[in-house]
This record gives sequence, C-alpha cells and structure tokens, in this order.
Amino acid sequence: MQASAGLVAGSHNRNELVVIRQDGESAPKPLEQLSGQICHICGDDVGLTVEGELFVACNDCAFPICTTCYDYERREGNQVCPQCKTRFKRLKGCARVDGDEEEDGDDDLENEFNVQQHAALGDEAMLHGHMSYGRGFDSDVHHVVNTVPQVPLLTNGQMVDDIPPEQHALVPSFSGGGGGKRIHPITYSDPPLPVQPRSMDPSKDLAAYGYGSVAWKQRMEHWKHKQDRLHMSRDDNGAKDFDYDADAPDLPLMDEARQPLSRKLPIPSSQINPYRMIIMIRLVVLGFFFHYRVMNPVNDAYALWLISVICEIWFGLSWILDQFPKWLPIDRETYLDRLSLRYEKEGQPSQLSPVDIFVSTVDPLKEPPLVTANTVLSILAVDYPVDKVSCYVSDDGAAMLTFEALSETSEFARKWVPFCKKFNIEPRAPEWYFAQKIDYLKDKVLPSFVKDRRAMKRDYEEFKVRINALVAKAQKAPEEGWTMQDGTPWPGNNVRDHPGMIQVFLGQSGGHDTDGNELPRLVYVSREKRPGFNHHKKAGAMNALVRVSAVLTNAPYMLNLDCDHYINNSKALRESMCFMMDPLMGKRVCYVQFPQRFDGIDRSDRYANRNTVFFDINMKGLDGIQGPIYVGTGCVFRRQALYGFDAPKAKKTQSRTCNCLPKWCCCGCLCSGKRKKKKTNRPKSEMKKQTTKKRDALPLFALEGTEKGVEGVEGENVGELPEEKLEKKFGQSPVFVASTLLEDGGALRIASPASLLKEAIHVISCGYEDKTEWGKEVGWIYGSVTEDILTGFKMHCHGWRSIYCIPARPAFKGSAPINLSDRLHQVLRWALGSVEIFLSRHCPLWYGYGGGLKWLERFSYINATIYPWTSIPLLAYCTLPAVCLLTGKFITPELSNVASLWFLSLFISIFATSILEMRWSGVGIDEWWRNEQFWVIGGVSAHLFAVFQGLLKVLAGVDTNFTVTSKGGDDDQFSELYAFKWTTLLIPPTTLLVINLIGVVAGVSNAINNGYESWGPLFGKLFFAFWVIIHLYPFLKGLLGRQNRTPTIIIVWSILLASIFSLLWVRVDPFLAKSDGPKLEECGLDCF
Repeated sequence: MQASAGLVAGSHNRNELVVIRQDGESAPKPLEQLSGQICHICGDDVGLTVEGELFVACNDCAFPICTTCYDYERREGNQVCPQCKTRFKRLKGCARVDGDEEEDGDDDLENEFNVQQHAALGDEAMLHGHMSYGRGFDSDVHHVVNTVPQVPLLTNGQMVDDIPPEQHALVPSFSGGGGGKRIHPITYSDPPLPVQPRSMDPSKDLAAYGYGSVAWKQRMEHWKHKQDRLHMSRDDNGAKDFDYDADAPDLPLMDEARQPLSRKLPIPSSQINPYRMIIMIRLVVLGFFFHYRVMNPVNDAYALWLISVICEIWFGLSWILDQFPKWLPIDRETYLDRLSLRYEKEGQPSQLSPVDIFVSTVDPLKEPPLVTANTVLSILAVDYPVDKVSCYVSDDGAAMLTFEALSETSEFARKWVPFCKKFNIEPRAPEWYFAQKIDYLKDKVLPSFVKDRRAMKRDYEEFKVRINALVAKAQKAPEEGWTMQDGTPWPGNNVRDHPGMIQVFLGQSGGHDTDGNELPRLVYVSREKRPGFNHHKKAGAMNALVRVSAVLTNAPYMLNLDCDHYINNSKALRESMCFMMDPLMGKRVCYVQFPQRFDGIDRSDRYANRNTVFFDINMKGLDGIQGPIYVGTGCVFRRQALYGFDAPKAKKTQSRTCNCLPKWCCCGCLCSGKRKKKKTNRPKSEMKKQTTKKRDALPLFALEGTEKGVEGVEGENVGELPEEKLEKKFGQSPVFVASTLLEDGGALRIASPASLLKEAIHVISCGYEDKTEWGKEVGWIYGSVTEDILTGFKMHCHGWRSIYCIPARPAFKGSAPINLSDRLHQVLRWALGSVEIFLSRHCPLWYGYGGGLKWLERFSYINATIYPWTSIPLLAYCTLPAVCLLTGKFITPELSNVASLWFLSLFISIFATSILEMRWSGVGIDEWWRNEQFWVIGGVSAHLFAVFQGLLKVLAGVDTNFTVTSKGGDDDQFSELYAFKWTTLLIPPTTLLVINLIGVVAGVSNAINNGYESWGPLFGKLFFAFWVIIHLYPFLKGLLGRQNRTPTIIIVWSILLASIFSLLWVRVDPFLAKSDGPKLEECGLDCF
C-alpha cells in the first residue's frame, strides 16, 4: 500500500470510493530495469546466464555482481551478498561449496525474480508494494520460506561400523551437467546438484558399505520405530499437557536451536503442598461450620440468623469457585535465544511469523492523542523484523484530531525508531522513557548517546507542542465542520453517519526512517457508521480491524492493545512467539495473555488498581489448567482461533468426517459425499510445489467468484465448503474468505490493486456483518460490554488452550483510573458485562458442554460471571452489625466450647490460605489487603448497581451506556487521586459507614449504661462492625478528599442518615436498663 497516496474513504452500500491526496505528493516512480548493469566489485559487465537472461547473484536485493566475483565470494569470501548480507544460494552450473547441502528446494530461478513496473497514479499507487511480507522489489514476487527444520542424519553424524568415512558408498549422479536427479537414503528436499562419485571396491558387496545388509535394515527399522514412538509421545503430550519434556531420552536434541522454546516452572512442592493441604482442611472445617450454623438457630433473632446463614452459604460457594481453579498454579520461562537460532539464521531472511497489531481508540478528548501516539511509537520501535509488523489504529470516533495526531506521529517515528534501535533503549514510548528517574547513562558506551538523547528529547518536546496545539484547536469545532489541507471536508464530520476511511501513513514505499531503513506499516482505519445499524462498540471495531487486516496483510497472529497500553518490553512479540511458533505446543494455543501493569499509581494503591491478586495468583492457577481468561488488552491471538475454528486434534486426519455414525461403523457415512482419499507417496518437494501453486491461484479465483465452492485448497478446519456456507460464516467478500483458508497467513496475490482497495472498504462497511456469524461464532463475540471474557470463553469451548506469559520485564504498561469515582465506574462496567453474560445463552453454567472446556476452567468462568451477584448478600451482611448493635440481638447463640473451636479453626484456615498464597505467588501482604478492602467497596457499590442495570437491560430492554474511563491527568502526578466526582455509586457504602459508626456508638453507650455484664456479648458485635468499617476505610479517605476537605454532599448525607438512625436509637431506648425482675405497678398508696 502506498504510504503517500492519501486518505481513502468510501461506502460499499452506496458504491462510493474517494481518494483524498495531500498537497505536494507525488506518485511513486517505476523501478529501474536491471539491464546492462556493471558489477559493483570488479567493474565488468554482469553478463548473462545460459538462458540468455541477466545474471542475478542475489535473489533478495539483486545486487549487481558478475559470475566471476560470485564464484570467488562463494569459494574464498564470506559467501554473503555485500548489500543485504544474505547468503548466496548455489545457482545452476556453479560448483558446490561448504553449506550448500543446507539449502532445500530446487534451483528454479525462472520465476524467483520477476521485476515488473507498476502504475504511478490512482488506486494502484495506493496499493503498490505493501501487501506481502518479506523483502523484495515487487509485491507480486512470492517468497516461500521453508520452516521445516533440517532432518538430521540417521546416525546423528556417527559411524555405524568400522568402515572409514572415505570408503562409504555414495550413489553417483546420472548426469554431469547438474540437471540429473539425485537419490538420497533419506527423504528431504535438496537441490539437484552434481555429486562426484567416490571410489568403491567392485569386489566387495554393497553390504560391506552398509547398504542392503540385514544390519542396515534393522538399523533403519529401529530408527523408524524410534521416530514413530517419538511423534506419538509428542502428540500425547500435546493433547494432555501441551508442553515439552526436555528430559525425554528418545528425543535427539542436535543443537540448541532444536530445543524447546519454553518450559513450565512448577511451584516448588515445599510451597504448593502445604497450600493444597490447607485448602482441604478449610473445606472440611467449612462443612462442620455450616452444620453448626444450620443446626443452632437463634430463636429470639430468627430473621437475623436466617439472613446471616444464607449469606455465609453463598460466600462459601463463591470461595469454592474461586479457590479450586488455583489448584495447579505454574510459572513459565521462555528462551529467546533459541527462537532466534531456529527462525533467524544468519545470512537468511527471518522466518518469524508476521504480526498485525491493533490499537483501538474512540474519544480523543477522554483518550488523549499524546497517549495514543506513545503507544503507536512503542509499536513501531518494537524489536521484531520491520517487514513483519503492521500497526492498525481504529478510530471509532472518526475524529480528525486522531487522524492529524497520527500523521504527526508517523513523521516523528522516522527519528524515534532509529534512535531506539541504535541505543537499544527501554521503554520505547518516549513519554515514559524521558520520565524515568534512573541513570540513563548506564550501559551506554557509545560516545554519541548523550548528544543524540538530548537532541531527541528536544524533538519530542516539539512533537508534544504540535500535538497539544491540535488538541487545543479541536476543543471547539467549526460550524461547517472540519476541512482537510486541500479544502476537502473531513468525511467524519458526522460521527454517527460517515463512510469508511483507510489511510496508510507508513509502509514499504515511502516508509523509511532518517537512516534509510524501512519502517513497519501504520494504517489508520475508521469503519463506516450509518444510522439504524448496531455497531457493537469496541467489539465491532475490533472485528472490522480483523477483516481489513486480513485483506491487506493477513498476518497469522494479532496483538490487540488499548490506546493507553504501550509496549514496555520491546521483545514482547518474541516472548509470545516462543509459545505460538513452538512446533510441539503452538498449534493448539489460541492466545498468549500478558498481565496488565500500570504506571502513575500512588504508592499505597488505595483502590487496588494494580490488581496483583488476580494477575499473579488467579491467572497463574488458570495457566495450569487450560489457560488464563482474556482480559481485553495485551493479548496475542492466533487468527484462525478468532475465526471460530476448532482446535486441532492430537492425531489429525487427512479429511473431515462426520460424527453421525459410531466409530465402530466402517461402512461409510451416508451424509458424506466423498470417500477418504488414498495417501500418496509423493516427494515432499512435489507436494510443496503443488501447495504453493494452489495458494497462488486461490486469490485470483476468489476475485472472480466462487460459484462451485472453494476447491483445491486444503484447509485444516474448513475443508471443502460451498460458497453459501462460507458467505454465511464470513460475509460476502471473496478476498476475505480466501484469506481465511490460509492457516499460516500471508498476503494474497490479487488481480488488480483496485479490487483489493474495494474489498478493504467493503469489509469495514456497516452492513457487512448482517446475516453472518460475526459476533456470534467469529471474531470478538457480541452480547456483553466485556467482550473479552466472552471471546476467550468461546475459544476455550472450541478446545483451544491459552498461555499466560510473565516476562521479567513487564511486556505492556498502561494507565489506571486512580480517582475513586472513575475506578468505581470501571468496576461497574466490568460487573455489568458479567451480569449480561450470566443472563445470556453463553452462561458457563449451561453453555459449552461436550466441547473442549475443562471443569476447573468452567469453574473460573462461572465465578467470573456470578461474582456481581455476591453484592446482594454482601450488602445484607455488612448491614447486620449495625442492626445487632442497635437492637441488642446477635446472629449466633451463646457459643459452646465445640462451637468456639469451629469458629477459631475457620479463621485460622482463612488466614493460612491467604498467607500460603502470598508465599508461592510473591504478592505482598499490603497488596493482598488492598484487594480485600476493594472487594468489599466494589461489592456494595458498583457490583450492586451492575446487577440492577443488567436486569433492567435484559428484562425491560433499558440499555445503559458505559462511560469511557479518562486516560489523562493533570500535571500533578496524583492530582486525580483527590478529585471527587459525585455519583450514585457512593450512596450504599456511605450509608453502611454511617450506620455502622452509629451502631458502635449505640452499643458502647448501652454497655456503659447496663454495667460490666453487657461487655461480654458486645465484643462479638463490635468485632463484626469494625470488620465492615476497616474494609471501607479507603472509601472513607476518598470521601474526605485532599487535606480532609469533605464535600458538602457528603456532609448532607451524613446528617440525614444520622438523624434517621438517631430516631431508631431513641425508639430502641438503649439507656433504659433491662430488668428481669417482677413488674412493678403503682398501688395508689403513699408509702412514704
């Protein structure tokens, strides 16, 4: 895609397509013809090949070099191209040198280098040279990278008998010209190169050399049997544990590149075994405790006792759902060096898989463009091959401010990216890099670092000034709407009614930094919006990015980030590829989830924004079962998993069969129209050629239409499906449907750039998803504001597993709402989404049985959907202490010795469980306590409102719009911490605080009035009340605001509630001494 072609806007339904160019732009120039060139080493003519074509030594960069210099470099030099440093491949007619045996495939150079000219104007300029991964001049040149590792020798390089190596028999070639066929004792691709036959003694039998003898056959059978057992153990291990056993004796680890890319680190038994033992003890104690509570009612306070028992039983069930998914916690370790050794071999193009990165934003006034710009800059500077990274920014608000800010960001990236890679700095978001209070000279030995850093900081400050100027200008929109630089009205002036827009800011053509190096792709996308359509908020925007990226780049993996989550670890993509590209476990992994880490949080973390208990305890436990749940950001997906396909089975079959008949029935399937094909013993090279031809022919066929279904494409999950089923599943875009059939991704070869441009606008149109499975079985799932939980749940139901990756340096960091009101609104949105899932057909209680979801994983999803309902018993339980203090009643009878033992054992087991959790997870006691406090604060406020809003939405159809959390702050680092914004969410916890404080005063006053005998029963009630007050203490501090300046509304509420409960206090009359003596009546006699 041409980065300088301008903004493309259009509507598929209205048949509109407009290209808006910027001023001063010029069309791309055609490539120079490679004819009559001079060798850049010796100065002679390059010359021609035997076929009369121009001699090309390097197929990657076409560096001009003659045959003589080419042969000399291969024999005496370093065997690499002087320009691109790619190893020279052996060409026809050239002598063999060391290293040629490592090359796979046939030397077919007829179609490997085909330079064509492209048009310089119109939509072809817009789409030139950007739709395929890999290096090269032309996007039509199809590079096939063989990722199959080299097959080791059968003997692992050792002698099998006493025959010297120079006398081992080799089968000679049958033609000396290099065009003959060569026979190998083992089947793997190798160029048809001439081999000089070595001398053999004709008097000896071939058995003397090892060929044809019984011993040789036995060794061959033993090796084959060994390899079969090895593959079976791999499959079984992949079906059960999905991990690699590095200690397996049958696995010949030739070198470090063949070793696993990751491994499990189980929790030490000295930590996990006591933890499990305490869990079981706590479960037993809980059973005896409930037995005592149910069998010993309080007759004089039966209502209080009944409410408390119901609440405690609910809390016990919630604890079971939360506790047992943490039964198998694990850690993981990755090996980035092995990843490089396997997929980034020296002198060869990188074989790492391409990744499409999605950044979503809506309102630039609540999500500042400077924050989004830092996220984009950290993506463009990531430590990953630039030709394999594409960044798509979704502007769901169609704001010209976001568009202009992204344009400024693309220009600043030309300076920022080479600076990051030159000095290897971390993090690569400039705002947070320059804000670090560390010694930035540490480990920086280059003398130019200080000078370049100062210059870059000045450039960044100027960049911030330009961005802030755009923000200030956008505060007041003109009445006639925004206009672009050439005077064209901005297509997104009407936010609710505008066409789809695509703009490529960076790419292969015109996307270079100040050092002349290529930059990753940067694409601006704003999907079409029209009145009367349900656009499904963030989930709909993410699905639009999935489709447009599939049409343009079609990377097999995708990373989604919120606009405020920047890449803190430049090797984050490599960390995820250690799992995704692992040959043993990678095929069954649907996504790799990273924990969320945050900047700008106060040291005490008053409102538990870091959420370390969830990310460092719960998620590690889920990783030992079927994988963590998807949390909405910082997640690398497998594209095929998002398409709603089932996970591959441990033992794959060559064709899909139906399950309508039992397995023992072998007479055939009546509903299947085709029989199982016979396995052919064709060479692998021939099969690869056929697969490549099918892949190349597919997009052309897709553009012309699929009248009889998609045939000739062997998809693991799709097979042969008719056109109607494909359109119903993926929509009526033949290009997108064709891309879904490519399991390993890769850009499509198209008939014309105009067709691809039309499809890109088509797939982001507002009506594309109608009558399809988008949002139901494909992509991000609709039906909840927390689409992340629902999407991950559907993948796990299809049999996929996920991975939890915690690098030593946090992969991503974001901003959290440290203000109390914003934090409660964020929790409200999460809880509302869980309530919506609970009331939908996707509820884990009844959905997904018979699939691949494990039981403990189901427990975690049930807990993730029912936790808001805990707010009802929690609110009632927190009210009981005040009622008990005001009425003089209590929820338990007088405790006996046995009952005291059960109460004490329960409290000890609760604390022991928490302590052991903190021990094996590394979570601090302060973080655990903040999490406990905010569980109560959120439970009696946000979760309670979420339950009622969810019921209104599902039962009455009253929709509630959630508020986008503010991502920006003032100059003061913690200024937002003390800001107070009144919301109805504050009413329930404020009321609980007031009534419990009044209850404490009433109880103490009553005990003072009634004497020392009243203090014994009072201690249990006071402990109960103080438990509530201590948990609500951070909320109380939030109400007081900065420097104890209490807002007026809080004072009014306090006075009102205090007056109400004062009247109740008078009604109870606690100062009147209670006497059990005889009732005295006035007799009417004067006794004095």
